[in-house]
This record gives sequence, C-alpha cells and structure tokens, in this order.
Amino acid sequence: MESPSTIELAKATLLMVSVVMSLGVVAALLADRIRIPDVPILLMIGMAAGPAGLGWVDVPVGSTLNQLILIFGAAYILFDGGATLRLAVLRQTWITITVISTAGVLITGGITAAAAHWLMGLPWPAALLLGAVLASTDPATLVPVFRQIAIRERVAQTVMSESAFNDAMAAIITFSLLAAITGGGHFSLGVALGDLAWEAGIGLLIGALFGYGLAWSIGHPRQAWLVEHASVLTLIAVSAAYLAADRLHASGFMAVFVVGIFHGNLDALGFAQEPKTAHESEHYILTTAFIMRVMIFILLGAQVDFALIFDQGLPALGVVLTFMLIARPITVLLCAGPDRRAAWSRNELLFMCWTRETGVIPGALAGMLLAMNAPGAKVIASVTLLAILITILVQATTTRWLAQKLDLLDCR
Repeated sequence: MESPSTIELAKATLLMVSVVMSLGVVAALLADRIRIPDVPILLMIGMAAGPAGLGWVDVPVGSTLNQLILIFGAAYILFDGGATLRLAVLRQTWITITVISTAGVLITGGITAAAAHWLMGLPWPAALLLGAVLASTDPATLVPVFRQIAIRERVAQTVMSESAFNDAMAAIITFSLLAAITGGGHFSLGVALGDLAWEAGIGLLIGALFGYGLAWSIGHPRQAWLVEHASVLTLIAVSAAYLAADRLHASGFMAVFVVGIFHGNLDALGFAQEPKTAHESEHYILTTAFIMRVMIFILLGAQVDFALIFDQGLPALGVVLTFMLIARPITVLLCAGPDRRAAWSRNELLFMCWTRETGVIPGALAGMLLAMNAPGAKVIASVTLLAILITILVQATTTRWLAQKLDLLDCR
C-alpha cells in the first residue's frame, strides 16, 4: 500500500503538470495572435510562474521528473524534426551539414573561449569548457521554430540537421577537455576522434535499425494489422533507439533523429501509408511534440537562476554577444560558404548566421559540469543560462521577420 506522502507527491505532480499544460495553451494562443514561435513565450511564462515569480511551478533541476521530461521531450522533438526532412534535400546539403557540425563546433567553441578569457578573465581551462558547452545548437528549440515558420526547405532542414548532429561533437569536446584538465593535462586527439566516430557512427547505425524497423512495421502491406498501433510504435521506437544508443555510449539524440528521417521518408524506402493513416499519425506526432515542448520550456524558464546570471554582469553579456554576432557568422561562412554542391546564396548564409538558438543540450552539459564540480562550473552555468535566454528571446522571435526580409519564406 502506498504511503500518504507518496500519494501527496503524486497529487502535487499531477497538479503541476496540469498547471504547466494550461500555461502552455495560453502561450500557444498568445504566440499565434502575435505571430511568433511559441518557444520564447513558453520560456517567459515559465520564468514568471517559477519560484522567482509566482511560485506556481517548482521542479528541481536534479529531480527524476525533470530529467525524464528533458530526455524524452528532447528525444521526441528530435524525432519530429527528423520526420520533416527529405532525403533529396540532405543529398544536396550533406557537405555543409557534416563540416558545420564537426569543424564548426571547434570554430565556435574556440572563438567563444577566447572571448571568455579576455572579457571575463576566465583561466583558459574554464574558458575552453565554456566554449565547448555553448558550441552546439539546440534541436529542441530549433525544430519547433521551423515547424511553425515555413522557411525555404533546404535552409530549414540544414539548420535542423546540424542541430541534431552537433550535440555529440560538443559533448565529446567538453568531456575530453574536462578529462585533460582534471587528469594532469593529457589530451589525446586520436582518442577524441575515436570517441566521436563511435558516438556518431553507432548512433547512426542504431537509428537506422530502429528507423527501418518502424518503417517496415507501419508501412509494409504485410503488417497492415499494426497500422492502428502506429502511434504507439513511434513512442516505442523513439524510447528504444535512445536507450540502446545510450547503453552503447553513443549519441541517443542522433539515433532518434535518424529514426525520424526513416519515418518521414517511407515512400523513398519503398513503403507507404494510407492518406488517412498518415494524417492521423502526423497529427499525433505534432500533438505529442507540442506537449513535450510545453513541458521543457516552461520548466526551463522556471529554473532560471537570475542571481547567478546577474552575478557575472556585463562581461558575460559580452561573451554571449561575441558568441552570437561573431563566432556564429564566422563559423557559417567558413563551413558553408565554400560548399559548391549546395551553392548557398548570400541571403541563405545570412539567415544561417543568425539562427542558432541555445537551449536544452548546452544547459544539460552545463548542469553535468556543475554536478562534477568542474573548474569554473558556476560561471559556465551562469553564462550558459544567459545565452539560452538571449538566443531564445531574441533570435527565435525574429526568425519569421528575418526570413521575410531575406525572401526565404516558403509560400507553398
């Protein structure tokens, strides 16, 4: 029999979820009214409803509930993003995606680290860790934005693919640096490259296995009896792919993104769904992704530690602005500009220079460094939080406007 304290905890959790979802509906309606993505509205509502505001939402960062929401929510949003991609587009832009999600992470991280060292006076070890944490974009933020704004297909899919693939690179750099710093300064490039190849390669392989299995289950004529369970099968595939990759120390987020690509390209794989079934499946995925988005960003806003942010002052703001306005444009121009296969236009490059929100993945890396008591971890966490707030509140809200100015809105 459950103890009274357990029952009360369950009731409190149910109440919190109800409050968060109600606030999410309000955010969606407001975002639709003022014609901006709902992610920044969710973040601001979370900040207002959190312990520093009205106190309606209070979920500790280290709680099991919070970790479950972050892991599964980010994984499902990534699956949704993968399902929007088309293999024909990826074949055209794969060089840019590969370079910007590998070498690009090093460029962004290096420039950001230099800014942190010179503007904030951080020792090089802590500055390099900060650069590595901030170097990856955030798929949980970008995918919903591009779901709500019809950007030219190849631009949107390139940015989303980069955000899905570069989290492994950023994590490997972060923890390789940490090992070198705490282990007497020993760093092996060969080991780091081997780790990257393992995380990326096994993540891709597991994603392909589970993705093909999902496509075969819901799209093969012999499996018609499974069609009515397609929605449940997607949940199983997402969870199983993430956990299998994680168990093998590979990138779980990369695995679920690849599962989404398989799900969204059934025709290219020789499978098909009835139009009614495909519509129902898409509606289910969109609804589930919305629920995950609401939970992630309202909780993220509620957990913002304003005292930690303000403690760093203007130098931290300078680092974030350098990261946004210098590191990102240089990275895009060096990594995407020379790609003759994609032949990016000036407007497309400008758009990619601006669009690189920071969110769940960098926040999770900063949290891990805090838990491990890494050098400069508190400063890293505060600058990361500031980057999350500024990039989401400024860049996400201006995405539609910039795309319109650059003539990149897809009017189909």
